[in-house]
Amino acid sequence: MTSIKFALLSGACMGAALISMPVSSQGQKALFGELHMHTSWSFDAYIFRVRASPADAYNFAKGGPLKHPLGKTYQLSRPLDFLAVTDHAAYMGAIPKMAEENHPYSKLSLAKSILDPDPEIMIEGFQEFILSIGSGKAIEEISDINIQRETWGQMIKAANDAYEPGKFTSLIGFEWTSSPDDENLHRNVIFKGDSAPLPFTIFDSDKPEDLWTWMDTVRAQGHELLAIPHNGNLSDGRMFEKQDSWDRPLTAGYADQRMRNEPLVEVTQVKGTSETHPFLSPNDEFADFEILTYRIASKDPLSKHAGSYVRDAYRTGLEFQDTMGFNPYKFGLIGSTDSHTGISPIEEDKYSGKIGVADGSPAQRLQVPSAFMDNRQFSASGLAAIWATENTREAIYDALERKETWATSGPRISLRFFAGFDMDGIDPATNGWVGKAYSRGVPMGGELKASSAAGPPTFVVWALKDVEGAKLDRIQIVKGWSTEGVSQEKVFDVAWSGDRRFDPETGMLSPVTSSVDYKTLKTSPEYGAVQLQAVWQDPEFNVAENAFYYVRVLEVPTARWNMYDARELGIENPPDLPQTIQERAYSSPIWYSW
Repeated sequence: MTSIKFALLSGACMGAALISMPVSSQGQKALFGELHMHTSWSFDAYIFRVRASPADAYNFAKGGPLKHPLGKTYQLSRPLDFLAVTDHAAYMGAIPKMAEENHPYSKLSLAKSILDPDPEIMIEGFQEFILSIGSGKAIEEISDINIQRETWGQMIKAANDAYEPGKFTSLIGFEWTSSPDDENLHRNVIFKGDSAPLPFTIFDSDKPEDLWTWMDTVRAQGHELLAIPHNGNLSDGRMFEKQDSWDRPLTAGYADQRMRNEPLVEVTQVKGTSETHPFLSPNDEFADFEILTYRIASKDPLSKHAGSYVRDAYRTGLEFQDTMGFNPYKFGLIGSTDSHTGISPIEEDKYSGKIGVADGSPAQRLQVPSAFMDNRQFSASGLAAIWATENTREAIYDALERKETWATSGPRISLRFFAGFDMDGIDPATNGWVGKAYSRGVPMGGELKASSAAGPPTFVVWALKDVEGAKLDRIQIVKGWSTEGVSQEKVFDVAWSGDRRFDPETGMLSPVTSSVDYKTLKTSPEYGAVQLQAVWQDPEFNVAENAFYYVRVLEVPTARWNMYDARELGIENPPDLPQTIQERAYSSPIWYSW
């Protein structure tokens, strides 16, 4: 049995100004893809025996088969709508040259080590690249600018060749891989058009501010582009700091430059989810979701949570807005995979791992964690989702830029989120409500600015299950607010499936019934809702407090990828790994400013 809950708390309308990018509501569609994919042209992928090219990755995203380095062939159940191959700018295409018998790179001692069939020797060669990236010092003997230009030209050609306007969009991109002291500050740079200048690399600078300055210069030359930070959870507090890269106080100029160049953040991917952490959100019962506890390529624990997660960044942004008059963290959300095989590992029952021969088999993924990395903490995630009028580079880029985006941990959950002060009569259960919501409010990624103190805004939210996925458990609205520079947060359940009640002692909604059959790993359709919707007002709204609101949608529990791996191996699931997962979606926020 399922039902749809509506939460509407009374409150007078207030006069207000709406701040939002103009957008047509006619003919919009939900598009799903990813903006973070590596192939053999990335140094680490090639070293770990990946041989897929950018063309192979685009073909896979279109629905074609692709063979994993360990021999198994993978194919998505449905094509993606868009993809950006974002190979590392540093050493892009250099390592494959080492395998060409007559190329000068093949004669180097480094080539012999990374191509050696002995894994221990291969790892020794790999460490030279890790040290180079971490220090920002290039290995001169494999830094031929002509190789970089040749490879980048081929990268652009692969993207342009794969582009099918109206059917599939391929976007030109690269990854800027800054890792000072093994702290992740990586960004994916995405271009709007069909050409792009030679990428900015870690060897140009490891400072994000320098990347943004380069982007401003490139934009002035006629190339539209944006950068997307990823894996804040692995930054050890560095991704969303309260000072700049030189430990200087943040300024309004810093905030403007950052938001001009980085309108989005990747909140979920193979290396875990960066929404929040139980340490930061102790009252959020769903904060402990796909949390990575160790640095990549080591067993050093991650200890600095503040500055590493997006909800904390949103709160920090409000504190700056209160005390300094600017907000450096007003970004939207997407997901992507960070796969290094050309294969998108977004389906729990078809999980292929992240990086070639290192984690490409069930036995490797479920083995006791080595000194290198704990593959068991990796996730089958995620996807970038947008609302766009058509599947073209222009329409997709425009949606990314205006932040009308959401992230999912893999399923293709559709999500709408609007807010306004004149939303009376807008009902997400009726036809035409979306057009009315656009005309009288702002969508996700937008901002509301009050002009007089009267009452709270009205939020309208709607979510639809993935046609091939599990049903929905609930919709939550996550709120953050700041009072005189001190921020707080709260999670509200606004719509849920079934006839569940709130516990009078804890105030929490009773959990949805888990219906996973642990023999077949199938989920019963008995529980959950096909769609959920709500019209909601914040019962604790204060007109004089800056705030953000974003939506989190949860599915009913389903089997996690490790359960499928254990079944394939004929073993019991490791007792320290969860059997189920509640897949989810996160909207970009709507901000309220007074």
